[in-house]
Amino acid sequence: MVRRTVSGLAAFAAALGFAVALPASPAVAADCATAWSSSSVYTNGMVASHNGHNWQAKWWTQGETPGTTGEWGVWADQGTCTGGGGGNPDPDPSGFVVSEAQFNQMFPNRNSFYTYSGLTAAMSAYPAFANTGSDTVKKQEAAAFLANVSHETGGLVHIVEQNTANYPHYCDAGQPYGCPAGQAAYYGRGPIQLSWNFNYKAAGDALGIDLLGNPWRVEQDAAVAWKTGLWYWNTQSGPGTMTGHNAMVNQAGFGHSIRSINGSLECDGGNPAQVQSRVDNYTRFTQVLGVPTGGNLYC
Repeated sequence: MVRRTVSGLAAFAAALGFAVALPASPAVAADCATAWSSSSVYTNGMVASHNGHNWQAKWWTQGETPGTTGEWGVWADQGTCTGGGGGNPDPDPSGFVVSEAQFNQMFPNRNSFYTYSGLTAAMSAYPAFANTGSDTVKKQEAAAFLANVSHETGGLVHIVEQNTANYPHYCDAGQPYGCPAGQAAYYGRGPIQLSWNFNYKAAGDALGIDLLGNPWRVEQDAAVAWKTGLWYWNTQSGPGTMTGHNAMVNQAGFGHSIRSINGSLECDGGNPAQVQSRVDNYTRFTQVLGVPTGGNLYC
């Protein structure tokens, strides 16, 4: 028995005067254009990729996320895409909901000390961080943490507190363990600017690191620095009523995370410009991650 291929059958049938319908070739997704950026300006006809689709702008737009186009529909969906200019990268293999490309987009001028790998390595100390609830809630928590971090460090630029006059102020000599590294050793360091000897003691005890005796590790080791930030975010309520982690996973709102970090100085009208800076960061980062901000942004 002779076995003929589809193309062979088509030729055979054509020779006999018959028409044969060949199966359609599967559609091939287009290459992804350059990933959409909330800070970029797009005009009529420009294309950007977001969440695995290419999108074409119908007119001037900035900061309006493709796929959540609102009443006027500035973005036209051009269909699925793959590879090409990169589109929206998949999350890091560590499981973090923020990809390295998105992290770099959030912090284009960051100090090289604040590595993405340092952050993802530090997350093992607090596995519930950005890993609790729905995908939207996970991304909102990541955006909230990074928004506060951005405010504290000038966009991940500063590793240590810039006002050196504050340095001796952070030693509470009344604590039984005192200030073994020196009176001026406990100034703000790291992504949430850990300060005061009692905070270095508590963070070090929780992380199994002697930060009371060697607070300089926070400005020398990126993973340690990130761990101190995650320690505060996940375990400390500060002047607030809940931790930043609980504020986001329980949907209390971004404003409560501000209160837990610096509420005594900024909230309730204390410094509205500082609060606005944090909210602006959070709004921008949720746009990068393609999720809504949720309510209760202010404190």
